Amino acid sequence: MANQKQLVLLRLDVAAWNTWRGMNPSQLIDLTYANLIGEKLTGANLLGANLTDAMLVDATLSYTNLMQANLSYANLIHADLSHANLAAASLVYAMCMEANLTGVNLAGANLIHARLTNANLTDANLAGAMLIGATLTDANFDHAQLTSAILTECMLTRANIRPEQLFACASLKGATLPDGALFHQDS
Repeated sequence: MANQKQLVLLRLDVAAWNTWRGMNPSQLIDLTYANLIGEKLTGANLLGANLTDAMLVDATLSYTNLMQANLSYANLIHADLSHANLAAASLVYAMCMEANLTGVNLAGANLIHARLTNANLTDANLAGAMLIGATLTDANFDHAQLTSAILTECMLTRANIRPEQLFACASLKGATLPDGALFHQDS
């Protein structure tokens, strides 16, 4: 369960939260199972926070620092994560359908089995991200960086992605490509 004192402070005032984080940088942030539906958390410092199973539907997390955060099994449907820093974050089995991930930094993030159907990943940095088994159907990868990303066995059906972006990936083995074809070899 989430630390209730931390949850209350975060909900009340992001500026006060960030001040408290600055004074308590080594404090573990436990927001597991937190109900943050529709919360406005723009610019919050959630570095390394545990948000496992958190409910973040329709939440605004733009420009938020979620670097190394654990968002496994989190529900981020319709969430706005534009320009957020999720470098080295864990989003294993996260539900990010129709999420706004414009300009997000997901470098080195773990997105194994994440569901990103209809997600907007325009200008996103996914360099070195692990997307094994991820559902990326109808996702928009316009100008997204995919250098060394691992897209093994992921679903890219109808995704807006250019061939040169796919060539930059470390692996596409078993991936279903935008045209519905199955990729049979490592690239």
